[in-house]
Amino acid sequence: MIAPDALFRGRGARRPYPSARRAATGVGLIEILVAVTVLAFGLLGIAALQATTLRNSQSASERSEATIATDAILERMRANLSAARIGRYDIPKTCNPPVAGDLVANDLHDWIQGLHDRLGASACGQIVCGSLKCTVTVIWDDSRGTEGGKEQSLPTETRL
Repeated sequence: MIAPDALFRGRGARRPYPSARRAATGVGLIEILVAVTVLAFGLLGIAALQATTLRNSQSASERSEATIATDAILERMRANLSAARIGRYDIPKTCNPPVAGDLVANDLHDWIQGLHDRLGASACGQIVCGSLKCTVTVIWDDSRGTEGGKEQSLPTETRL
């Protein structure tokens, strides 16, 4: 067995471990470039993720607004149930607010105008009612929410 102090005796004897000064030689230029490249790709990925999140958030917000607008016209139709059941609220797909006049025309005018205020000027509405069942459809341009601009529609079927 060799004594621990025997490792340091004699000519040309070496320490069993390299000195701390020699072990820490520094970082090379290649390592720095690799680290910056990895960081840059990570930041680009985060930016793309944030852009996708904003786009999806916009689309979800518009869908919520369409749902609120649908509920609003359905409540007006339930308040004027006799006119709704005979089809006075029925309108084909229309994007222009009808001329205001009686209660039904005012309700439809306010509804289409509200769609424009909430979803933009290209928003349209359609109402088709049978005797008890009604389908209310809201159509809008979701170009900011989807790739390539896609028309979205939200049909809601209910009983009056």
